[in-house]
Amino acid sequence: MVKMRAMVLSECAKIETNPLKLTNIDKHQIEKSNEILLKIEACGVCHSQLHGIEGDWKHIGIPATLPVVPGHEVVGKIIEVGKDVTKFKIGDRAGITPLLEACQKCQYCDEGKEYLCESAKITGETLKGGYSEYITVSEDFATKVPDSMKSEYAAPLFCAGITAYKAVKAAEPKIDKKIGIFGIGGVGHMAVQFAKIEKCKVIAVSRSQNHLDVAKRLGAIDTMIFSKEQEKFLSELKNKQGLLDAAIVFAPADIVTDTAIKSVKKGGIIVIATIGENPEFSAFEEKTIRGTLIGSTKDMEQVIKICDENKIEVIYEIFPLEKANEALQKLKDSKIDARAVLVTHD
Repeated sequence: MVKMRAMVLSECAKIETNPLKLTNIDKHQIEKSNEILLKIEACGVCHSQLHGIEGDWKHIGIPATLPVVPGHEVVGKIIEVGKDVTKFKIGDRAGITPLLEACQKCQYCDEGKEYLCESAKITGETLKGGYSEYITVSEDFATKVPDSMKSEYAAPLFCAGITAYKAVKAAEPKIDKKIGIFGIGGVGHMAVQFAKIEKCKVIAVSRSQNHLDVAKRLGAIDTMIFSKEQEKFLSELKNKQGLLDAAIVFAPADIVTDTAIKSVKKGGIIVIATIGENPEFSAFEEKTIRGTLIGSTKDMEQVIKICDENKIEVIYEIFPLEKANEALQKLKDSKIDARAVLVTHD
């Protein structure tokens, strides 16, 4: 069996212990007639991967299996196609979101919400992950990447980009709507830009001044350092901007979600794009709390189109595949401005 290099997690552990090991595993082969084989060129490093690797999310079944190859925002070149593939040809470039596969028969798949499918398979939850050199996927769950788009630019669009796009859509954007974005990292810095395209007024909130500087440069009208002293934070927000029309939460901390809900006016919308406990909620304020999760293949095509046409900026830092532990450590220490991207070399 031909082998390929992959960064394999055999046991959940703190990233400081370098739990990902460079390993030669069996190279993925096309098994179904509608599959394509990608030679991976770039894979974005998502914050959720860090939680999975360190065991923070075992209670929700992540990682679902061990050993595992993490990585779920993947771009590469097609080097082989199954005999029934019509959407792609050898030499095309394509990307894969966290949705590796869905049943295509259930009510969610029928509604075009295949990412909610109960039998969905997630990229990076088995040995089929992006922290490796090759991956196979059904043509229905891959999206074409234009030749003009660098792989290291495109890879983060397949999770961070689509998450940001869907979250902004869920906030029901319109001209001059005041949207607070809580958490300005790999996802948040793209959400600022998607909201700006919709002509919204963005107020960026983060613990890191560095991230706020990025948000300001990308078009936020105002920025605020997040404080756990909720009353003080809310009072400062009201003085500067008044209450928000909507808020989007990307920071996986319950105090942030709670503060975001209280930052929004009565009748406003709060979009939660992260994991957390149920926050305090008063029905009588007529606020809408809405969850959001990646998106469909159609959504992904839209993201690629919008980013290409509007020259959305993706801020990334490149690491070789074998430095995955180092990239995740920098992410944990808030030393990545937005997105780390692993690249493979011949």
